[in-house]
Amino acid sequence: MTPTEIQTEEQIRETYGPRINGPLPGPRAKAIVEADDRYISPSYTRSYPMVAKRGRGIRVEDVDGNEFLDFAAGIAVCSTGHCHPEVVAAIRQQAGELIHMSGTDFYYEHLITLAERLSKVAPMKGPHRFYYGNSGAEAVECALKLARYHTGRQNVIAFLGAFHGRTMGALSLTASKPQQRRRFSPLLPGVTHVRYPYAYRGCSGGPQAEDTFALGCARYIEDKLFKTTLAPEEVAAIFVEPIQGEGGYVPAPAIFLQELRRICDKYGILLVADEVQSGAGRTGRWWAIQDSGVEPDIITIAKGIASGMPLSICMTKAEIMDWKPGSHASTFGGNPVAIASALATMDILEREGIANAAKIGGQMLERLRSWLAKHPNVGDVRGRGLMIGVELVKDQDSREPAPAFRDRVVDLCFERGLLVLGCGETSIRLAPPLILNEHEASIGLDIFEESLSEAAGELSK
Repeated sequence: MTPTEIQTEEQIRETYGPRINGPLPGPRAKAIVEADDRYISPSYTRSYPMVAKRGRGIRVEDVDGNEFLDFAAGIAVCSTGHCHPEVVAAIRQQAGELIHMSGTDFYYEHLITLAERLSKVAPMKGPHRFYYGNSGAEAVECALKLARYHTGRQNVIAFLGAFHGRTMGALSLTASKPQQRRRFSPLLPGVTHVRYPYAYRGCSGGPQAEDTFALGCARYIEDKLFKTTLAPEEVAAIFVEPIQGEGGYVPAPAIFLQELRRICDKYGILLVADEVQSGAGRTGRWWAIQDSGVEPDIITIAKGIASGMPLSICMTKAEIMDWKPGSHASTFGGNPVAIASALATMDILEREGIANAAKIGGQMLERLRSWLAKHPNVGDVRGRGLMIGVELVKDQDSREPAPAFRDRVVDLCFERGLLVLGCGETSIRLAPPLILNEHEASIGLDIFEESLSEAAGELSK
């Protein structure tokens, strides 16, 4: 049945909706979860017992034959959907020619090909240089080491609520949950965390008040830190997520990023934009920071750039990446198969994915914002493109966080065949593949709203 032949809501739901065969988890999933408990690190944060077997587009099938709509996209990784035919073809072709050679010690043409493609869509003026790694944390580690190396300075500034990774350097910048740092001290010295502009929390007076609040957060660095505890000439970089990810999918106001740029320019500090979660077209632009008009000195990239293959990139202005051979390297970074996947991914994003993220994301945000008037437990809706956060609260008057309620909504979505994840203290993130169509978006939000209403009913009893 083609989209033009589909007439009724029932037909749309049958064609594009999830298919759940029985209670979850099913018997095979239950057995695998039990085995996982015996063998796999308990440090992983599984929200519900979804045991994936195969994926196509926005759909994921589990080991018991249940089909889900994936509004998490492998934590914002599968930007072109699961197993996009063009990506699969590129991986297969490259795997038949060369799987590994190590760009650390040898040359490989596609390292340059991808760099040239990325340079054309960079959020700052060129020329540019690139470092390849495997994960977002590795890109952040590269940016952190490079900032210290290039400037000869030891200190860095990051923000409360930030998530930059879990390796020791990246973890030192991370400040989103205590458990991520618990029992790992001492961490990297020289990191100072300051307030991120959560303007939606208790800030009244509209956009003008929000801008004033955001400016205050940025100016605290210059007006307080630099006058009391932190010498500006010893600060190498400011690390910022243009949209905080784990912190709650919170966009930074443009005026905040512009003020950070001013401070960095004044004191010779590098501005590092961590776009691991927000980049690669997710917000309807190549990079989220482009909405502010601010040009970073360094940008970190991973997740959606290679549709599920392990690849990360640290992109800088060319003059900044001035370290000598042996200063930093990665055996597997820029793996030929991962590069092939990234090139195919960029083709798809440029052709349709980025524009689709802007269009469908805008439609979803419009519908979600209408929930503020009809669902008392929805405290805020925010985001850009297909990077959307829905904050759930005890009630809109108190705005008291409701993490248990949020977790219940996540579970009910899973039971109905929709995969979503929490973020921040009390929010749900919506980050589906950028190929999401209008029917899938509508059905996904239907399921979300049904789950929200059921959880609210339970809460009122």
